[in-house]
Amino acid sequence: MSRSIYRWGFGAVLAVAFTVGLVAVWFAVNLAQAEELPYVDLSQREPLPAVAQAEVVPLRLAVAAVISPQGTFESYSALAAYLSDKLGRPVELVQRRTYAEVNDLIENGEVDVAFVCTSAYVIGHREFGMELLAAPQVNGETIYQSWLIVPVNSPANSMADLRGKTFAFTDPWSNSGRMYPTAVVKELGETPETFFGRTFFTYSHDDAIRAVADAVADGAAVDSLVYQYAVAREPELGERTKIIHRSPDFGIPPVVTSPHLRPQARAELENIFLDIANDPAGQAALHVLDIDRFVLTGDQYYDSVRELEAEVGPLELK
Repeated sequence: MSRSIYRWGFGAVLAVAFTVGLVAVWFAVNLAQAEELPYVDLSQREPLPAVAQAEVVPLRLAVAAVISPQGTFESYSALAAYLSDKLGRPVELVQRRTYAEVNDLIENGEVDVAFVCTSAYVIGHREFGMELLAAPQVNGETIYQSWLIVPVNSPANSMADLRGKTFAFTDPWSNSGRMYPTAVVKELGETPETFFGRTFFTYSHDDAIRAVADAVADGAAVDSLVYQYAVAREPELGERTKIIHRSPDFGIPPVVTSPHLRPQARAELENIFLDIANDPAGQAALHVLDIDRFVLTGDQYYDSVRELEAEVGPLELK
């Protein structure tokens, strides 16, 4: 019996020794792993990295080429800066060569707001729902005319006197620069192709004025407001041209929005445009454009352009 107790005691000693060894190994392994962990000093309180802000989407403002690109940039930059300040985000000024290209941008939602020609609005409203935002008021009125101009030394006194001559149209979609003079020629029983000796497009009204002033063209029909604007800044243009015919009044070229623009964004823009004349900074931007203020207008205001369009018939628009 004493021998069995001895054997049992020796086995227990081995078991205890084996267990102690396992525990020692476990502590050694975990100690080694602990030494590899990064050390965090809680006394060093550095601020967390800033979360990247969402990209600010700019407002895209298009201006139809009523005046040349350089003139457009110089004239509308102050307004773009004003809008940017009021909206709290950048404003990108977008230009294209033709009215049709600007309409394409509006239709596809590639611009948010735009200054367009009256006929471009009529076409855009009919084809894809272009929306009126506001109308500029100039000299207390929201109208303009098509003025037929010739070189100052020209003997011409009416469109009839330009038969066989060179005539400058502004844009294929222009109401004052193409559609109205086409209507006048049709009243004479002809078409521009049979009446004029040669025609060409200038793609802006100020360039059409210069073409006549430089006798590159024998005549042109231009936006009355652009003519006054150009002559005020370059008096020699008025000295080298003369007006021989004035059209009836048309609704002034409007400010429009894309049908894709969110209602909240549209309402914000409308408020800014209608209030701009009450802000000294806004008045300065308007002064550059010779605009008094912006006012609300309605689609029926452009029915006279639709009537002229029906009278003239289909034009090659692009």
